[in-house]
Amino acid sequence: MRFGIVILPQEPWRALERKWKAAEQYGFDHAWTYDHLSWRSLADEPWGATIPTLTAAAAVTSRIRLGTFVSSPNFRHPVPFAKDVATVDDISGGRFLLGFGSGGTGFDAFVLGQQQLSARERHDRFAEAVELLDRLLRFEQAPDAAAAGTASGIHFEGQWYTAVDARMVGRPAQLPRVPFVLAANGPKGLGLVSRFGQGWVTTGADGAVGEEWWSAVETLVHRLEDAATAAGRDPGDIDRYLSLDSGGQASLASVEAFEEMVGRASGLGFTDVITHWPRASGVYAASESVLEEVVSRMPGWR
Repeated sequence: MRFGIVILPQEPWRALERKWKAAEQYGFDHAWTYDHLSWRSLADEPWGATIPTLTAAAAVTSRIRLGTFVSSPNFRHPVPFAKDVATVDDISGGRFLLGFGSGGTGFDAFVLGQQQLSARERHDRFAEAVELLDRLLRFEQAPDAAAAGTASGIHFEGQWYTAVDARMVGRPAQLPRVPFVLAANGPKGLGLVSRFGQGWVTTGADGAVGEEWWSAVETLVHRLEDAATAAGRDPGDIDRYLSLDSGGQASLASVEAFEEMVGRASGLGFTDVITHWPRASGVYAASESVLEEVVSRMPGWR
């Protein structure tokens, strides 16, 4: 089992820096931040930008993987976003994980004046964005072609996105590209995971809590395995990430609660679990003393 933690971009960097450094010192395998312009019940609270936050985190850490939890096409166009991702991956020395999903129907979906999309439209846009990101982030301009003046960029014309002679930043820091950790629950989305994802992340069924949530998570695991098999891919090749704080109980409510959740996730075949850095109140409220006790026991849960 590998362990991850989400650090929300809600404080000035001088305060956040301590948390990103501590996440590495505590032994977490990966640390994430939300990629939203604002988020749900925290919409009226301070909220920093994702890419600058991860760039700063890359500069003050050396081992821990860093990622977006999760980015979406709601306000991310693949061409400029791919350049952002590739640059942060370079700065971090190849430690970036791209969490990416179809995008919800909340603040991010309307703040730029977008029209409301159906679930099918959001999936179609998601699929097209993933395909274009895959092409962009694999791009490596051949030195001999550049010297000869014959190199060309990436051309793409779809229903949702167009790229005309798009250029990237050079050789990818990770080969063949940044790993994709795709968020999906439905059959089409899980098919996309099977085609493009090095990992799959889920928050379970929306609105479900307790045992109902865990049952839904188990069902989703089986759906992923079926989708991978149908695509001719070994399901065991796909890393599986579970957000522990999505089923109605804060994972850091107690050490015992966290340990139980990790055990259940492991029993369902998850390779990675993700918790949230404790907030003082409201969503994800918990005590940092519980976090410290949890990390002291993490080696025994791996």
